[in-house]
Amino acid sequence: MRDMGIIGNMPEYFKYVGTTAPYDGYWYKVKNVVTIVLLGSLCGLRNLTLIHEWAKSEKVLRYLQRMGIPRVPCYSHLTVIMGLVEPKSLGEAFESWMMRLVSAHGKTISLDGKTARSTKRMGTYDQAVHVVSAYMSELGLTIGTEAVAGKSNEIPAVRELIRRLDIKDALVVADALNCQKETAEAIIEAEADYLLQVKGNQPKLHEEIKELFELEERIDLIESDKATIELNKHGSRKEYRAAYVRHDVEKLMDGYEWEGLKCIGAINRQFQENGKVSDEWHYYISSRELSAAELLRHVRLEWGVEAMHWLLDVHFDEDRMRLYNENALVNQHTLHKAALNLISGYKHLTGSKLAVSAIMRKSLFDLDFFDTFLSRAVFPYVFNSM
Repeated sequence: MRDMGIIGNMPEYFKYVGTTAPYDGYWYKVKNVVTIVLLGSLCGLRNLTLIHEWAKSEKVLRYLQRMGIPRVPCYSHLTVIMGLVEPKSLGEAFESWMMRLVSAHGKTISLDGKTARSTKRMGTYDQAVHVVSAYMSELGLTIGTEAVAGKSNEIPAVRELIRRLDIKDALVVADALNCQKETAEAIIEAEADYLLQVKGNQPKLHEEIKELFELEERIDLIESDKATIELNKHGSRKEYRAAYVRHDVEKLMDGYEWEGLKCIGAINRQFQENGKVSDEWHYYISSRELSAAELLRHVRLEWGVEAMHWLLDVHFDEDRMRLYNENALVNQHTLHKAALNLISGYKHLTGSKLAVSAIMRKSLFDLDFFDTFLSRAVFPYVFNSM
């Protein structure tokens, strides 16, 4: 068995995970159960039933024993322990692990939430669980997670993540829901900068910014190099993007109410396909004096968190997960993100062109490959090389 590299320290972070009820862990330690579920998720196994069958197989059982996991609980014990694990505690252990592996300093951090629809009819919550993620766009890694009841609670959850994570010098990008003065203040207090989309939930600010980017003003910006234009073609589909920025934020009536505001921006997106044309305008505020090209780049990086949510749906089919314990489901969601992080780290380090599904499949059927994969999913080298 190879040296486990950085993943060898993984159970050391999980040993601090708390439970919602007293649990002595005499036969089955929480950190070992969490590690088993993570390793099963790396193999693309979508639920605890499949993970348990995999872990109890003769070859895998011997492999786990060599990792220091002496025994695998029966299925009922596995589900009970995963339900006992306190989601916030597991989320914080996950964040500590990620913060040990990579630095968010100077990176783009995207904040967005995803609703776990399968929790809608579960007993503990009045509404479906909504999980907010902090996503490091340049490296394709989730570095923080916070579960709340319902999308309406996303705003305070985002602020909690901001306060908890070390995001000094990062640019935090968030959608219009999180375009809130208190959120901007929390980001500045964390010694980071913000880039927030402005929509109808800030009607006065939205209208003012829109007026400042009227046609005549945009022509002046193009002449002063505060604009950039991109054209992309994908078969019959053409996508046109134009970005504009202004730094004269004193023209905003209430601009002083937004902590550290230094830049306003606009992006015009046009799509042309099969003779149909769509035209969209998006407006932004930022505490960093961005160029038009930087605005466009960071906004595009922010879409990476949506791609991560898509991967969760495709590879783990989370909306159809069926567990009668919300904690177990939220905990699996966190471990799914950890699995995608490890795969992303492996791909960056090795330059592998294998798809995520191919890496999962090879890990499932080839323990030698799985062993190699685990020994090479090392993030510090990824960060230092970028």
